[in-house]
Amino acid sequence: MIKRNISLLVSSTVLLLGLGVFASQTAAAQTTPLYAQCQGCHQPTGAGIPGVFPPLAGHIPEVLAVKGGREYLIQVMLYGLQGQITIKGAKYQGVMPGYAQLKDEDIAALLNHISTQWGNKLPAGQKAFTADEVKAQRAKTMTAAQVLEARNKLGLK
Repeated sequence: MIKRNISLLVSSTVLLLGLGVFASQTAAAQTTPLYAQCQGCHQPTGAGIPGVFPPLAGHIPEVLAVKGGREYLIQVMLYGLQGQITIKGAKYQGVMPGYAQLKDEDIAALLNHISTQWGNKLPAGQKAFTADEVKAQRAKTMTAAQVLEARNKLGLK
């Protein structure tokens, strides 16, 4: 009886440890330092902070659906965004820093993450972002104010 209880205890412990490792690896994949930087402003839920930082949830597919939207999102990541924007009638006045110091692959990965989280989906016919797309936008030199101009030309509301 004691041997059976010890065997059950050991089996249970191994199972729990295995589940714990799996859970921590899964959580780590979603909270890498790259994604953690985004969460500070846009929140883990992608809801943003009213009046300051816009939502990513529900908004990114709208941006991607507009001609030039993919390029604009890459530009935001590379060069930042400064100035008031309006999303679904709500105004936001936060400052998005540029992350040009990140590798092209990392920026593509971040954009793919925000394009497929919180119920977001890439529009039909669009593929995942690539490092080559980022590299093409990196060849441009823009200011955060010019990125705002680019947004305004897209007609996003």
